[in-house]
Amino acid sequence: MCGIIGIVGKSEVQDRLVESLKRLEYRGYDSAGIAAQVDGRLQRRRAPGKLRELEAVLAADPLHATTGIGHTRWATHGAPTERNAHPHIVGRVAVVHNGIIENFAELKAELTAAGRTFASDTDTEVVAHLLDSNLEKGLSPLKAFQATLDRLNGAFALCVLIGGEDEVILAARNGPPLALGYGQGEMFVGSDGLALGPFTNRVAYLEDGDFALVDHEGAQVFDETGAPVTREIKTVPASAVLMEKGNYRHFMEKEIHEQPEGCQHTISAYVDALTSRAKLPGGVDFAGLERIQIVACGTSYIAGMIGRYLIEQLADLPVDVEIASEFRYRQPALRSGALVIAMSQSGETADTLAALRYCQAKGMRSAAVVNATESTIARESDVVWPIHCGPEIGVASTKAFTAQVSVMIALAIAAAKARGRIDEAEEARLVKVLLGAPRLIAEAIGLEDAIRDIAAEIAKAKDVLYLGRGPMSALALEGALKLKEISYIHAEGYAAGELKHGPIALVDDRTPIIILAPYDAWFEKSASNMSEVMARGGQVVFITDTEGARHAPAGAKVVVTAPSSDPLISSLVMSAPIQLLAYHVAVQKGADVDQPRNLAKSVTVE
Repeated sequence: MCGIIGIVGKSEVQDRLVESLKRLEYRGYDSAGIAAQVDGRLQRRRAPGKLRELEAVLAADPLHATTGIGHTRWATHGAPTERNAHPHIVGRVAVVHNGIIENFAELKAELTAAGRTFASDTDTEVVAHLLDSNLEKGLSPLKAFQATLDRLNGAFALCVLIGGEDEVILAARNGPPLALGYGQGEMFVGSDGLALGPFTNRVAYLEDGDFALVDHEGAQVFDETGAPVTREIKTVPASAVLMEKGNYRHFMEKEIHEQPEGCQHTISAYVDALTSRAKLPGGVDFAGLERIQIVACGTSYIAGMIGRYLIEQLADLPVDVEIASEFRYRQPALRSGALVIAMSQSGETADTLAALRYCQAKGMRSAAVVNATESTIARESDVVWPIHCGPEIGVASTKAFTAQVSVMIALAIAAAKARGRIDEAEEARLVKVLLGAPRLIAEAIGLEDAIRDIAAEIAKAKDVLYLGRGPMSALALEGALKLKEISYIHAEGYAAGELKHGPIALVDDRTPIIILAPYDAWFEKSASNMSEVMARGGQVVFITDTEGARHAPAGAKVVVTAPSSDPLISSLVMSAPIQLLAYHVAVQKGADVDQPRNLAKSVTVE
């Protein structure tokens, strides 16, 4: 979740760029830099570490310019060094980038074969080389930029300067957010409204696939086909600058849409895209572990359940997952050869903290999977595995859930390799699959219009059942929990194989049945359960993928076709539809989505 700022200004921009970057520090970063047009030529200043290091560089060697771009980088491809810090300059191009270019290795090989030399280890540099090569072909900056975007795969936000184009910035969004700020004879580009807050409260948000040419007069915005489009300019109240929702009605909706970027940030912390290796810090000896004990509550508990499926399947390492509030009181039999993992978004969940301490008292080594790295659970654990998803305001967890699952997937890969269950080739394949998850999550979020229509019907129900098999049985629990939390409709999630052992008695023509069934090893069984439900008048919403839609039994009331994905990441991809369904049902019912009754974001008492 790197930070981006760009300014086409009337006065010098150096200090204003740094001011905006300071407002984006909450996103996390390990290097920073700015670039500017100085007398028609591109110049930059960069430094690893915190912004004070960049400020020291600028104090010694300032940039005097009125157009510039800035960036705070969270290292993904390449170590957090000056040579890998943004902006990257190649020929006439300076670029800052948030996200991952999934096909950078192929593009880099192509550009290297064409005689281009790379100066960094980053995926971002291929964008600068590709754009510069298109400019060398005689294309205009805008046409060269569009041609470059057409070659890129992945989730990304870009902000670009072109040498000689003194009062122009190019910008593009495909996944991570990017906003345009409208000033008086000045224009701004930023990762969010917070970056633009010091300069303007008039903001427009680019949509996925958009690219723009920004100058003193305003912005020309184009969609992914190159057709001109208009994006609404909104006035953001000053009081909302710190916690503004952008184009979204609620923080929950905003946070659902932030998941491609949030998961990209999480994933990049735990896998090395250059070497295709998983990299969990903390020195945990997975090969020597007897078992893993996960303790958590609520949504974190469900993320742990998904982790159990993957860790046991890939690493052949036994995993227990328990609700923390029950765990410590049943006096479980524990051994020091196990690792306890405490999962909590806030890191302050009282029951989870108590369970952690109980395990530590039994001599177990401990790890924390948390969003708040200074929290009590983090401080008291031997190892901290942050989820890196940024602030989550909505009480019902969304992006923290998928970030936790992302950590679990990386853990499963690392453990499998350490225990000799997979070789380097399979590790590389799994890492590549995981790196592709943000793009597929973004595609799944694109189903929102269809899901909104379904929600209008679900909102009329008094009871809803969710069914799934394998990891989808855990996701069924999460779907039911989300619906209960924010719409106040009674919902239950079940492992679909349990249907005939009781829950089928609840099926009638007034009860919607949500079946989660990607085309995987469990699909035929799930399809059979779907037929059983429909034979008894059940109104089925079948959430599957492209191949699953082809093989689905006829008769479902609605079939939602999510992107096809490897089973490793299907729980990430299928999360967005169930979150959006709960959200839009709650909106239909007029519920307080962000602050549902009786709930708190962090449960700090037992």
